[in-house]
Amino acid sequence: MSAASEIRVETFANGLTLIAERMPHVRSAAFNLILPAGAAYDPADKRGLAGVLSDLMVRGAGSLDHRQLTLALDRLGLDRSQGVGPLLMHFNGATLGRHLLSALRVYADILRRPHLPAHELEPVRSLALQHLQSLEDDPQSKVLAELKKRHVPAPLGYHPGGTAEGLRAIAIEDVRRQYQTYVHPGAMILAVAGDVDWPALVDTVGALFADWSAGATPPLTLGSRGERQAHLAKETQQTHIGLAYPAVPIGHPDYYAALGAVNVLSGGMSARLFTEVREKRGLCYAVWASYQTFREQGHVFCYAGTTAERAQETLEVVLQVIRSLAQGVQRDEVERVQAGLKASLIMQQEATGARASRLASDWYFLGRIRTFEEIHKAIDELTPDTITDYVRRYPPDDITLVTLGPKPLQWSASL
Repeated sequence: MSAASEIRVETFANGLTLIAERMPHVRSAAFNLILPAGAAYDPADKRGLAGVLSDLMVRGAGSLDHRQLTLALDRLGLDRSQGVGPLLMHFNGATLGRHLLSALRVYADILRRPHLPAHELEPVRSLALQHLQSLEDDPQSKVLAELKKRHVPAPLGYHPGGTAEGLRAIAIEDVRRQYQTYVHPGAMILAVAGDVDWPALVDTVGALFADWSAGATPPLTLGSRGERQAHLAKETQQTHIGLAYPAVPIGHPDYYAALGAVNVLSGGMSARLFTEVREKRGLCYAVWASYQTFREQGHVFCYAGTTAERAQETLEVVLQVIRSLAQGVQRDEVERVQAGLKASLIMQQEATGARASRLASDWYFLGRIRTFEEIHKAIDELTPDTITDYVRRYPPDDITLVTLGPKPLQWSASL
C-alpha cells in the first residue's frame, strides 16, 4: 500500500485539522500539534511571552495541578516537549500506541483548560532568563541569533526566547491575554503517526475538541530587515562568522533545486564547504550551511568558526565556495546529495515522531501531504544543470554578515 493511501485527514467545523498516518510495522504512536502562536506574535515590549505561555500551559490543567499533570503523562510513558518557534507553538509527544488516546485527553485539558498559575510565573521567567544568558557562553548560537534578527524581516527573525527586558515586563495578565487571543482551534493542526486506529482517533479528537469555538488570529505585519553587517566585539581567541542570503520557499517550483544547492555546499564531509574550507586549507574547525523556510520566503544560513588570525581568509573562502556553485555542479556531487536526501527521507518514514512532524509541516506550509513517491521523484530529477540554473537565477547576492570576535572583518558585496 502506498504512503498516500495510509494517510487520513479530517477538518472539523472549528478549523482544527486532524491528520493521521497508520504505520502498521510499529507499536508506538507520536503526535505533533502546532498552532500559529509563536514568538512573532509577542508584543514588542514583551518579547518572550509566547515561550512563557507554552511553559505555563503544562504546569497544571483541567483537574490536575502541576505535579499531578506531570505524573499523569509520565505514567503514560510519554516522551514529550513543547515550545515556540518564530511562528508556531508546538506540543509533541510519543508513546505506545495503546496510550495515545489517553495522552490526547490530557492535552485537551492543557490546550483548553490550562491553569496558567500566577505562582509559577517566576520560576518560568527565571528559566527563560537563564536560557538567554546561556547564549553568552555559546558564541555560535549568539551569532546565529543575531544573524536571523538582522536577515529575516521583523518579527520573524526575533529569537524565540525573547529579550531580558521583555521577559521581566511580563505579568500573569499578559500570559492569560495571550492565551485567549492566540490559543484556539481555528488554524490548529494535529498530526499523528504510528500505531493508529483512525475511527477511534477521529471520534476521540472530535469529542475532545469539536465543541471548542474557533478564534481569529490577528494578522502579522512584517517589518524591515536589519543592517546587512554587524560585529559583536568579544575578546576571544576565536572568531565566529555567520552569513545568510535569500532562497526560494518550500512549495516553489525550484524548492528541490534550492535544497540541492545547499546540500552541495554542506551535505556531509565531502561537501564543498567542508572540503575547501576545512580539509584543504585547515581554516576552521566547523563550517556548514543550512536551509530554513517560511511560507513566503526561504533563507540559507552559513556558519564558520575559526581563529581570529585566519578569520578574514575564512570569510573570503566561504564566499568564494558559495559563489562557485554558479560555475557548475558535478554529477558526483548531485549523486551524493540525492543519496543523502533519500536516506533522510527513509529515516523520517521509519520514525513516528519525525513522520508526525512532517505531516504537520506539510499541511501548514502546503495545505496537503507530500507522498514518499512525490519527494523521491523530485530528488531523482535533480541534475547538475537544474541546480546550476537555480543558483544563476537566484544568486547569493543579498548577503547579511554577523561576526563575533576581537575585531570586525573587511567585507563588501564584491567579495
